[in-house]
Amino acid sequence: MLLLYATRDGQSRLIATKIAATLGQRGIETQPRDLAQAAPTAEELASAPLIVLIASVRYGHHLAEAEQLVTLYQSLTAPPPLALASVNLTARKPGKDTAEGNAYLRKWIAKRHLAPALATAIAGRLDYPRYGWLDRQMIRLIMKMTGGPTNPDAQVEYTSWDAVERFAQKIADLGGLDADKA
Repeated sequence: MLLLYATRDGQSRLIATKIAATLGQRGIETQPRDLAQAAPTAEELASAPLIVLIASVRYGHHLAEAEQLVTLYQSLTAPPPLALASVNLTARKPGKDTAEGNAYLRKWIAKRHLAPALATAIAGRLDYPRYGWLDRQMIRLIMKMTGGPTNPDAQVEYTSWDAVERFAQKIADLGGLDADKA
């Protein structure tokens, strides 16, 4: 399988790494791959039994690398199954961690006419000290509007690692993924 991620602040990389470790415990070996460093070819996508995409949201949109991957994926004649995880701070709220309940993921699936085998939203990490000045101000404004923390020193881990493990287990349970094929 291909386990791909698009990240700006590293949380999607951590999530992809946790998914790979959980899959490894089930005998399914895979290495997370940063789309910004090494985007797959159409041939790689077409030959994969499953594509897992972990995509961060920034300012209301999934990162460009994830969008480019989806465009390439959609160009395939017979694309393999797709599992999507949208990483965003909206998913920190109850009910906003599903494909149906998370506006970013729901709109992305609809806009791109995707039919993922699995889809979930995973809360990211809020880390104001790590952001540049403009990002910090923009995210603080968004947090103020959505009832989140605005203290510029705040660092909040919203990611539910149990939810990440459950998503990885669902990936492993998809048909055709055994230790010999992954």
